[in-house]
Amino acid sequence: MKGGATAPPGGAPGVIGRIEHTNLRPEASAADVDRLCSEAVTWGFFGVCVNPARVARAAARLEGTGVRVVTVCGFPLGAGLTETRVLEARHAVEEGAREVDVVIPIGRLKDGDAAGVAADLAAVVRASKAANPSALVKVILEVGLLTEDEIRSGCRLAAEAGADFVKTSTGFGPGGATPENVALLRAAVGDRLGVKASGGIRQYRQALALIEAGADRLGTSAGVSLAMEQRAAT
Repeated sequence: MKGGATAPPGGAPGVIGRIEHTNLRPEASAADVDRLCSEAVTWGFFGVCVNPARVARAAARLEGTGVRVVTVCGFPLGAGLTETRVLEARHAVEEGAREVDVVIPIGRLKDGDAAGVAADLAAVVRASKAANPSALVKVILEVGLLTEDEIRSGCRLAAEAGADFVKTSTGFGPGGATPENVALLRAAVGDRLGVKASGGIRQYRQALALIEAGADRLGTSAGVSLAMEQRAAT
């Protein structure tokens, strides 16, 4: 499985080692980012997910820890120009991001503009991997705004563009991470791509259900409470 190839390097098992500890709030301060990074190291999370303007800080804080820096692109609307998205992704990787979660051009997908969506995503993938060949790209589908057919189409286009993962949502839109949504993404990509569940993951049992449905990664701002639940359960 493509997602399995990026399993947590030395991370804790179960839920903990799959968590991308996330703070994408617009009001997140430098101190918030520092705390996020410290918690990720303490608990053995896979990575942290921060806005592009905080990538350099997070990368400096996490250097040598094995915790990955993840960022977002075209976030949260997926409605920007391809040229802007390409520049954003490239700069983020150059500043230390090792994974880029890019929002699919939602409106163009709903237009049925498969060629336009594929070209946009492929450009972001190329820019990210040109900056660092080992960089991974996840395509955020924002499933709450899409039909099942559109979700399947988005998954296909993500794979064709050379992305490494598909992801359920930004966490800022409707819907999000449910076992049904994760299972739909897993069925659509098979073992070609990884699947990241994101959006409203707050409880340990919920996280386990998402993993059972096919999630390789979990994007959540509730990483510490999930980790505490896992420790208590084991």
